[in-house]
Amino acid sequence: MEERNDGMDEPGWDVDPSDEISSVVEFVGRQLKLRREAAELRVSDFAEIIGYGEDLIRKIERGARIPRPEYLDKVDGVLGADGLISSMKKEMREARYPKKARDLAKLEAQAVEIGLYSNHNIHGLLQTEEHMRALFEMRQPSFSRGEVERGVAARMGRQAILQRSPTPALSFVQEEATLRRSIGGTMALRRQLEHLAEVAQLRGVTFQVMPLDCESHAGMGGLIEVLKFRDGTGVGRSEGAFGGHPVSDPKQLRILELRYGMIRTQALRPRESLAFIERMLGET
Repeated sequence: MEERNDGMDEPGWDVDPSDEISSVVEFVGRQLKLRREAAELRVSDFAEIIGYGEDLIRKIERGARIPRPEYLDKVDGVLGADGLISSMKKEMREARYPKKARDLAKLEAQAVEIGLYSNHNIHGLLQTEEHMRALFEMRQPSFSRGEVERGVAARMGRQAILQRSPTPALSFVQEEATLRRSIGGTMALRRQLEHLAEVAQLRGVTFQVMPLDCESHAGMGGLIEVLKFRDGTGVGRSEGAFGGHPVSDPKQLRILELRYGMIRTQALRPRESLAFIERMLGET
């Protein structure tokens, strides 16, 4: 029997064995297998009842595939688990994301102030799903379909910070070049610019463009990220400082803060930046 869901609607994500989350996925898979066997259902019979392929079920039960929420709900109902299987959705939802994305999302969720300068790509928190998918699909060496889907899901999940209450103070500075690159095609670029215009007007968001004709530029060292937390601590990273590694030492963090502050003073002001995006939309 073939899997009835494929492509974009595939009901699971492959597990990276090197990721520590794999042990959690394996545990959930064992629990699902034990409950199916307790119900005296063979894999073939179970597949027919729930409407998914035998191969998929075996992968999930041995911990090689992360089950999607709808799969867990279906199994919960068929096996009469009274919500115990459905309750595993939170852990499996987190398992979809690569470790780096999970760690970054946790930091962003805790931050009360975030400053971000991007010089090569539009920052992930500002990307449309269409834009990010195009970026993942053009990577070399090529990502697998599962890696692309996990990357997109993780990046979309991080964007929940834009609707968080209370909203953290979010500051973005984007290089003009990143706004002119037609990632995914002309219409994809237009939709991306429209999205930027919307996000730039959200409460708590400051958006600035670093124009190409800027003669003095403090960001030539590359990307800068600075996150500050409620207890006064912070963490930052820059491609051009400290070997590109995250730093939390107050003196090192201060260097990044000063550099980011200079970038902001050299960039277009927020109102000018929004007008710049609107002009680009008129040209696209």
